[in-house]
Amino acid sequence: MLRDDDPLFPNWDQDATAVDDHYDGQDPRTVVGELASNAETLADRFDGLSATDWARKGRRGDGASFTIDSIARYMIHDPIHHLWDVTAGSG
Repeated sequence: MLRDDDPLFPNWDQDATAVDDHYDGQDPRTVVGELASNAETLADRFDGLSATDWARKGRRGDGASFTIDSIARYMIHDPIHHLWDVTAGSG
């Protein structure tokens, strides 16, 4: 989205990914470590964005639009669900 104007991204089925990647069988400690490491990398990338970068747009395969700001909010929210998926089977 920083390189191209309004790029089109393929759809991603998060439910199918959870099944295909066996989220329910993953080790929660490993997942937390991976999420933390990737969050640091992502935070560094976000830290380097300009005010105008946050408004840059992209589209999903179904045509729905989003901005770097809105996808960033989603990226903060979605790992909570992933942690729920991996801990639900470990109780």
